[in-house]
Amino acid sequence: MPRTYFGTDGVRGPYGGPVVNEAFFRRLGEAVARWTASRGGAPGRIVVGRDTRASGESLSRAFAAGFTGGGGRAVLLGVIPTPAISCAARLGGASLGAAVTASHNPAADNGIKFFGPDGAKLSDADEAAIEALLAADSGRPAGKAGLVEEAPEGSATASYVEAALGMLPAGSLSGWRVALDTANGAAVATSPQVFRALGAEVSCTGDRPDGRNINLGVGSEHPKALSELVLSSGARLGVAHDGDGDRCVLCDERGGILDGDELLTILAVHALASGSLANRTLVVTVQSNLGVDRAVEAAGGRVVRTSIGDRYVAEAMRSEGAKLGGESSGHIVNFAVGPTGDGLAAALMAARVMLDTGRPLSELRKALVRFPQISESLRVREKRPIPELAGLTAAIRQLEGELGQKGRVLVRYSGTEPKLRFLIEGPAEELVARGMEKLLAAARAELDVP
Repeated sequence: MPRTYFGTDGVRGPYGGPVVNEAFFRRLGEAVARWTASRGGAPGRIVVGRDTRASGESLSRAFAAGFTGGGGRAVLLGVIPTPAISCAARLGGASLGAAVTASHNPAADNGIKFFGPDGAKLSDADEAAIEALLAADSGRPAGKAGLVEEAPEGSATASYVEAALGMLPAGSLSGWRVALDTANGAAVATSPQVFRALGAEVSCTGDRPDGRNINLGVGSEHPKALSELVLSSGARLGVAHDGDGDRCVLCDERGGILDGDELLTILAVHALASGSLANRTLVVTVQSNLGVDRAVEAAGGRVVRTSIGDRYVAEAMRSEGAKLGGESSGHIVNFAVGPTGDGLAAALMAARVMLDTGRPLSELRKALVRFPQISESLRVREKRPIPELAGLTAAIRQLEGELGQKGRVLVRYSGTEPKLRFLIEGPAEELVARGMEKLLAAARAELDVP
């Protein structure tokens, strides 16, 4: 079902643009209230959290005003990791949860994504239904806003922190040094709190948000800062989040960076060895390296692939009877913990494998032997349908013929940015690199690339 405002992960765009502004967020709040009422007879209560962007507070209040204007109750949680909002909705009896965030995007962007009463992200059909109400309400005057409540400081994260602490035995990280990069974002308080409570000595970077520096040279998109901190502090484990705390990129004790594919392989192979991987199945997206499939299959499991986005991973996990899945970007979903990506939980799962095996990350990561892979992206002015790009589609078909069963080609538009993304895997680096050059040249010839 086509959607105008919602992308791969909620609504997102430049703050002050045609979509991400206070007026639109108020309209969106009313539409969400009406949609919620259409499902349950009343809008109920929504919990609204945000990351550290300067625009987050006013957007949160505008959305909450719209929701109360639609007849619902809204509770502002303040700065809080996205998975903690999911937890608050699920454990607090809310009708919905909303995270005002643009995740790993720069501070100039913002957005919003939603969680149902079960803590899971809304489906494509749900988002399309909300958009239909937005369209129907385009000329309707705004309702009178009701009282917007504010959660007491610290109360919103209490259940989330308690659940995280329960993932490892008390004091199990005593004697550990852990390096944390919280991307000047929403996990700036919670992740250090949990690791210290488990006994670790924690060194931090990316922990001084000022409203403008979220993801700026730090976090999961810029792991060099984490690697340097691990080496300078002598840490056993390094963890980098994105701006809203639902991703996790790891660093081993030697300063080597591990992405989501490596972490998923470590977790799945360990769970297969102990007989605890549900249905012996790991769910990943089309973006993950083929080496993940080979490693999991060699350990006696199977891999199911789905579209990009952790909500699609979660949907496939439910249909396949799996409990572990994720993305190469570091969104890791473990149904034993919660129904959505959780960067802190993912880091604690890795620490648990290290404790169980007595092995460092630099050894555990050897479980994944990658296929040669190259990823690139082009910023475009217009997302023209790929099938209409004759030169590019011809180049893709030719490359797929050369790779055969020993590789793959993935070309798609980003759901959150004006970019065309390319991924090629194959048996030899030279073939992959040459193929990427041809695809990029074909795309530049047919698209308006600034």
